[in-house]
Parts: sequence; structure tokens; C-alpha cells
Amino acid sequence: MDAAFFDRPAATVAAELIGHVLLVEGVGGVIVETEAYDRTDPASHSFAGPTKRNASMFGPPGRAYVYRSYGLHWCLNLVCAPGSAVLLRALAPTRGLDTMRARRGLDDPRRLCAGPGRLAQALAIDCSHDGVPTDRAPFAWGAPEGPVSVVATTRIGITKGAETPWRFLLAGSPFVSRPLPRRSLLPPAPSS
Repeated sequence: MDAAFFDRPAATVAAELIGHVLLVEGVGGVIVETEAYDRTDPASHSFAGPTKRNASMFGPPGRAYVYRSYGLHWCLNLVCAPGSAVLLRALAPTRGLDTMRARRGLDDPRRLCAGPGRLAQALAIDCSHDGVPTDRAPFAWGAPEGPVSVVATTRIGITKGAETPWRFLLAGSPFVSRPLPRRSLLPPAPSS
């Protein structure tokens, strides 16, 4: 996936990433959950403007924006239009499961990449990936294998802008970080 794919509104990119395969050094799987953030969004790191921490969000589209959450976990975002990015929240692990199990210290494939910190740990993402182009090694992409049904809902783990429906999930996936509420507020997003 080249920079042109990412040079669009983050919510559009976030929905369209569902079902794609992401590998980092040959380890990864199918993207099953994303969240979008842009400069007008009070929950976004870019809301107050450029800083040293969020500089990659204002760089070229198609690059990684990596930050540490709560001083504990790395989080992988994909830069879209300037000041916007897509947080990768969960993957269905398909490649390099033994490597991911060793990195995470657990066996349950449903928990290997369910949540942004877990995903980053399973893929060995750290600050050295910040600003790196995602259209070349160590990153590799694959297209969805068949039809993809995407569900949109509100984001989680934030206090500002929490009502914004920019969390996207692969319908029915057991690999998401947190299941969809029993009654989804929104209809399914258009399939890719």
C-alpha cells in the first residue's frame, strides 16, 4: 500500500484497512480493528498542533507513527492526511504465531494481538519504527481474501471525543480487543 492509499481522511482509511494483511518482518495477520484520529478531534495527539512526540503525524502519509501509551506500551498508527492517523487496535494472527507467542508469553491466539499494546508487542514494534515508511521492509501488505464486512462504532479507551464513531471492526471477528456492544448504534460500514 503506497502513500496515495493513506493520503485521505483517516476514517476512510481506517474502514478500508479492515481485512488487509499486515506483516512486520514476516510476522502479523489480518487487520480486524482500527480507530481513526484527525486534527479536529479532541482525542487526537495532533489536536494541539505539532510536537516532538507527534511529529510523524504531520509527516508524509503512509508512515508509521509510534508512541508509548501510559509509559508502558508501544502503539502503531498509520499516518494519513497531515495531522491524522489510524491506530491499529487488533489483528487476527496468521503468520509467525510461534514468534508472537514468544514475544507475548502466552498461547491463546485470540489475545496475541487484541489491543494496540499487545499488537505492537507481538509485532516487535517500538520507537525505532516511528516515521518509517510502511510501503517497504520491514512492513509488507496483503489484500483482503474475499468479502469484508465492516462495522463502525464509537472508540474506546478515551475520554474526549469518545462518541465519534471512528472505531472499525471486522464483523464477527473473535480477535478484536473488545467485542461490539450488544446493540450497535451504527449500521455496518460499506464493504471494501
